[in-house]
Amino acid sequence: MAYTVTLPREGGTLYTYHLQQARPFTTPTERFQKRVAFAAAHVVCDPFADTDPLHESKIDWEGTLAYRHHLWSHGFAVAEAMDTAQRGMGLRWDRAKELIQRSAAEAKTVGGRIACGAGTDQLTPHHGVRLEEVEAAYEEQCEFVEAQGGQIIIMASRALAACAKSPEDYRRVYGNILTQVSRPVILHWLGDMFDPALTGYWGHRDLDAAMDVCLDIIREHREKIDGIKISLLDKHREIHMRRLLPPGVRMYTGDDFHYPELIRGDEEGYSDALLGIFDAIAPAAAAALLALDAGDVDRYHAILDKTVPLARHIFQKPTYAYKTGIVFLAYLNGHQPHFRMIGGAEGARSIIHLAELFVLADKAGLLRDPELAVQRMNLALSLAGVSSS
Repeated sequence: MAYTVTLPREGGTLYTYHLQQARPFTTPTERFQKRVAFAAAHVVCDPFADTDPLHESKIDWEGTLAYRHHLWSHGFAVAEAMDTAQRGMGLRWDRAKELIQRSAAEAKTVGGRIACGAGTDQLTPHHGVRLEEVEAAYEEQCEFVEAQGGQIIIMASRALAACAKSPEDYRRVYGNILTQVSRPVILHWLGDMFDPALTGYWGHRDLDAAMDVCLDIIREHREKIDGIKISLLDKHREIHMRRLLPPGVRMYTGDDFHYPELIRGDEEGYSDALLGIFDAIAPAAAAALLALDAGDVDRYHAILDKTVPLARHIFQKPTYAYKTGIVFLAYLNGHQPHFRMIGGAEGARSIIHLAELFVLADKAGLLRDPELAVQRMNLALSLAGVSSS
């Protein structure tokens, strides 16, 4: 059956879009082997909580955990309580603790791999914060993650960025934390396009100088580091850093613009993945990674390259608003019954943006039930004042 929807363009003109009749991706029966792939997962807001959504949003635990099962069922490891889950942008540490605890317990029921963000968001970032406080905050969160059985992802710290006076302060804090963890961690270098409060991380605004500091820390503590995720949206820097990593330390791409070529790799290596976009494109990404396992590079690119326009759209500036598109696609696909977000973040993108997201998701074969997707798109359009009559 053919489906159509009337969509708006900027300025208010309307056009009719005819959905393609693509066959949806199915849940795989195999698990990909050649790459480690984490999907950073979003949280589902409780729409019936009678609280101020800007300051006291609550989580729908059933919907949130069901989405993690969706990701595990497609073979992905889950990266929990990261920026995709609106960590630091609606999700406070007290709520993140419960999220980590519940998700880690749920992972054990299906043998799912999980790694969880540990940061310093108990602290309010300001220049008066002391390094000892930053270290104590990291210690608290790392201990909590390990106690739940999760792998630690050491998130970049706004508080450290605010109070560090030199690269030596980063070496000190990371060195002290890494000597205490009991199993190898994943470091996370999040660029300022995702979080402006992290400008100048590692003690330098110059990214090449910052990378040198980060690499020094990795080399000194290599036995405690599984890998590093960098989210700079700069494939050349990622490839350069990947080639400089010590043997056995993985590069986890966080590049939501260039992931197909970075995961495929080149004659000198490849990137594994820890990506927010995998939350949205899990069925396609799983099929592509299985094709890569089979040595079918053409099929790998035929599937995954079609998702790149969608990813670039979702992660367009302001990049930190990408979570809105991730959640909207989950809503279109019936993974949650509403388009509400903690912190009221559903309002972070325009209806024009969401209409184009709908089109790009369809072209990538990522609308698993076109009839439902059209119904829900029409509801969003009507709420925004778009009328096809």
